[in-house]
Amino acid sequence: MTSYRDVSPSDFVAALRVEMDQFELVVAPEWAIDVKTGTHREMPPVQEDWWQTRAASMLRKVAIHGPIGTNHLAQMYGGVRNRGVKPNRAVTGSRNIVRTILQQLDESGLTEIKKNPSGTKTLGRVITPTAHSLMDKVAGKMNSVPEM
Repeated sequence: MTSYRDVSPSDFVAALRVEMDQFELVVAPEWAIDVKTGTHREMPPVQEDWWQTRAASMLRKVAIHGPIGTNHLAQMYGGVRNRGVKPNRAVTGSRNIVRTILQQLDESGLTEIKKNPSGTKTLGRVITPTAHSLMDKVAGKMNSVPEM
């Protein structure tokens, strides 16, 4: 049985993005057209479906690194800021984009918030069994297709 950990990440995210079209709750808000993905960027993304691709990528990252929070995910989607003649520094990506996509994934039933056993502290987001089966199904389809 092929798992989502066994396939190429870039190919898997592209295939998962197509499968996630069935979830109507994962859609780009109207402000997503004009927004940059972090302070290290100069322009907004040029792809029209960048929101859905980012959601699929975040679902994969939550599955692999979970339980994980918004701050850690924003760091993963960060980059290097050009500060002119001064040395470059690492900056985080947009926490608002990460938070909004995680809320949409929660509403779709693909992720959930995990708390410690006493229920007093939030540990981060984890994937649900629905998301796990969806991701394994996509990975199985990818592995069964013969390569040319």
